[in-house]
Amino acid sequence: MFYPEEVLEEVRTRSDIVDIISGYVRLQKKGSNLFGLCPFHHEKSPSFSVSPSKQMYYCFGCGVSGNVITFVMEYENYSFQEAVELLAERSGIRLPKMEYSREQRAMADRRAALLAANKLAANYFYYQLKQPQGKTGYAYLSGRGLTDETIRRFGLGYANKIRDDLYRYLRSKGYEDAFLKDSGLVTIEERGTRDKFYNRVMFPIMDVNSRVVGFGGRVLGDGEPKYLNSPETALFDKSRNLYGLNYARTSRERHMFLCEGYMDVIAMHQAGFTNAVASLGTAFTGRHALLLKRYTDQVILTFDSDGAGVKAALRAIPILREAGLSARVLDMRPCKDPDEFMKTLGPEEFKKRAGHARNSFLFEIDVIRDGCDLGDPEQKTEFYNRTAEKLLEFSEALERDNYIQAVSREYMIPYEDLKALVNRLGLRAGPAAGRPERFSQEEAQEARPRPAGKRREKEEGIRSSERLLLTWLIEEPRLFDVIRGIIGPEDFVKPLYRAAAEAVFEAHEAGEVKPAAILNRFIDDEGSYREVAALFHASLGESLTDGEQKKAFSETVRRVKKNSLEHQIRRAEGIEELQRLIKEQAGLASLHISPEWG
Repeated sequence: MFYPEEVLEEVRTRSDIVDIISGYVRLQKKGSNLFGLCPFHHEKSPSFSVSPSKQMYYCFGCGVSGNVITFVMEYENYSFQEAVELLAERSGIRLPKMEYSREQRAMADRRAALLAANKLAANYFYYQLKQPQGKTGYAYLSGRGLTDETIRRFGLGYANKIRDDLYRYLRSKGYEDAFLKDSGLVTIEERGTRDKFYNRVMFPIMDVNSRVVGFGGRVLGDGEPKYLNSPETALFDKSRNLYGLNYARTSRERHMFLCEGYMDVIAMHQAGFTNAVASLGTAFTGRHALLLKRYTDQVILTFDSDGAGVKAALRAIPILREAGLSARVLDMRPCKDPDEFMKTLGPEEFKKRAGHARNSFLFEIDVIRDGCDLGDPEQKTEFYNRTAEKLLEFSEALERDNYIQAVSREYMIPYEDLKALVNRLGLRAGPAAGRPERFSQEEAQEARPRPAGKRREKEEGIRSSERLLLTWLIEEPRLFDVIRGIIGPEDFVKPLYRAAAEAVFEAHEAGEVKPAAILNRFIDDEGSYREVAALFHASLGESLTDGEQKKAFSETVRRVKKNSLEHQIRRAEGIEELQRLIKEQAGLASLHISPEWG
């Protein structure tokens, strides 16, 4: 634990979850809870629930749940420490010095050292740019139209032609080879040591809190590769960072521009479009999309206008759509990229183009059309079929019909004919296709993947029972008296579940069970809190009658106890213990559990 438990609880209790989440999500009161659209997955009907009494949130759609600390961690992409510090500052709480275990202290110290080394390297590269040896680098950046203010804002620099220049500098600052080898700044091999970057214009890569976590470098001259990024390190994960996001996240615009490269982002920021970001020399991924989702729900693609840029846009569109982001595509022609656009046509024209950016689905249809010769009857038929197949990607009938109408208007295809073609292809494609719902309800059920093997099924069934029992105990505290002497924390077999059960039983003995407070014990940067939070939100089957609830509870207790006894029998060390456990197991059949509800 980084902070004492009582400190965490003070931060949590003084940070009302409704107040905090209302700053990110529009909530409406329904009964005792508040509901809104889930910020962690795409949905059109609110299923994200916030409980003022529990001080926890839960999404009935994607299953995400937690307390106010975990919400800030998930939404802002903050570490545990950063989330606690933000809430403490907001509540006027002065935090004590953090408490670390030996392992946590080692990890925190190493992370701090890596951040310090990266910051030192960034300052060194920036210094080199203004020295005689950095003349070529500065000439390249100024030649690209960047002002000194922009160069300073993005911390741009120059890596010397001398291949161990940075290495010798960092060694002079006391850094050892073993550390530098893991930093991603140098390469240390038997045949020698060299800097990762040399003779390159340098682009520091910053996380959302403007800390340097890596670098990108563009070679000057004919060297290869043209662009080079830092390798993956304890700080730097290309799939978890977007270039320029540290500035773009504070923009007041409702949308973000997604570019392909560093220079595009920098040129757009210099032109006043401070809501521009780019992936870091790698393909755009689902993680990138989810990162964007934390700050916006609208993305305008500003990829290069050439074939490679079109392909990149076609790859990014379904990823953005899957993350629940609305995507549009800006027409860059006749310019190649945003950098050239700003120099040639200017910010005003760019703003006008952005206002008329193409709907991403219609852009995909444009690409299909451009690949077909519509003067050829065979290719024209192929265009219609491929378009109908694309329309089947919309699983909701109303949304699908809206797009059928739009495509019909745009491409002069009779509406009834196109709709009939979509339906025919949907019937032919079967349950694997994203087709009209009326064709797929029963078949989709059959098409769902089955667990691999009976053992896996049984294990998941036991986990479900343990989750359900914990949820019941939290929702109905009087049930502790019903199971007293039958079930205890030791009967929860999975270690994480047992630890959570111990905390729940302990809280009950102390007089009050607060799920949000219990969750504090399990919050870390590894994400184990997610599984614990789910323990407090298992489906209780609210539609069950009184008699059905009694029976379900009785069977759940019996199932958990049975599994616990089986687990103990497999590990029994003597004949007497084994006989006792078998006798206890036999007695389960006559076990009478009759709770009162309501």
